[in-house]
Amino acid sequence: MKSSIRKRNALAEKLAMCPEFVRGSITSICSTCKRARCICPGKSSGMAYRLTYKDRHQKTRTVYVRADQLPRIRKMIANYAHVRKLVDQLVEANIDVFKAETRR
Repeated sequence: MKSSIRKRNALAEKLAMCPEFVRGSITSICSTCKRARCICPGKSSGMAYRLTYKDRHQKTRTVYVRADQLPRIRKMIANYAHVRKLVDQLVEANIDVFKAETRR
């Protein structure tokens, strides 16, 4: 049981080290025609980026992302995938601790 508790505590510490994460996806759109799949003959040089996500009421929300913020928001999306894996592992560790406590 002590190893399960140590594992759970280690996972909780790893989870605390990922404070900056966001769920969603990045889309790029043409700044001329505002379509995601631009077919304009003379494509513009500028692209606009949007973060699309669902809020707690499952309503789709869109946030404009500046080009200089793009690496940071991509890192935050990658962190979200890492956090989800950690939470799944933490749930399993908590179940192991619970099982060990009930066997006593």
